[in-house]
Amino acid sequence: MPFETLVSTSDLAARIGDPGWVVLDARFTLDDESWGTAAYAESHVPGALRADLATDMSGPIIEGVTGRRPFPDPDAFAERLSAWGIGPDTQVVTYDADNGLMAAARLWFMLRWMGHDSVAVLDGGWTRWIAEGRPISSTVEQREASDFAVSMRPEMLAFADEVDRVRRDPAYRVFDSRGAEGYHGGGVYHDPVRGHIAGAGLADRAETIAEGGGLADRETLRSHYDALIGETPADRVIFYCGSGVTAAQNVLAMTHAGLPGSRMYVGSWSEWITDATREIEL
Repeated sequence: MPFETLVSTSDLAARIGDPGWVVLDARFTLDDESWGTAAYAESHVPGALRADLATDMSGPIIEGVTGRRPFPDPDAFAERLSAWGIGPDTQVVTYDADNGLMAAARLWFMLRWMGHDSVAVLDGGWTRWIAEGRPISSTVEQREASDFAVSMRPEMLAFADEVDRVRRDPAYRVFDSRGAEGYHGGGVYHDPVRGHIAGAGLADRAETIAEGGGLADRETLRSHYDALIGETPADRVIFYCGSGVTAAQNVLAMTHAGLPGSRMYVGSWSEWITDATREIEL
């Protein structure tokens, strides 16, 4: 059976060198966008290719229109996936350094958006891999290109007009994935306006993390989301964050908990605030 949400370090270690698996290193930090590429050059999971949030997973920013991390053009992204050697039967594993999540969850979401289900995030990520003494490499990897089979799922995305329409509708739930401090306009901001989308609830992505790192177990996650969404169907649950990256962690966690179908507002807060008529709250 393919891995479709998480994969353990032991399962990945057993498949190092398997031609049917593609491993993507998605380590990234907002504070230094060159850090992930430098970290990859220094050491990475053997066979892993570099997947950069800024260049591979994001499209052009249109000032005053898009958020800070718009999705790339689907055709361009399909070319990138093909260049990484991802075919219809490829098992993809992605990882990063933030409890195994952050940009890795964004990449997981994007592959599913493009129609590829056999993609999983390395549970615990690079931090757990290193802590367990797993093998590492500094070789810059290459793979033979493949033909990525595109089967778009536009229903996975929500857009600003829909968010505006449903944010106070009791039949829907819109959640901010940042922490309580950011939700209320405090802490470090990468955007010029502080606050959250009026009517949105708080679903701090950090609350999905287990004490030892990585995602919490399925039962814990299920209880967490049941408390947040009640009887709301998953496809009427929309997550956003600052720039459309960490909200993917909530979608991943809900899916892992057996609640597939939640959606992401990729433009997120950084897009919402480009229009001064959109309502905000602190």
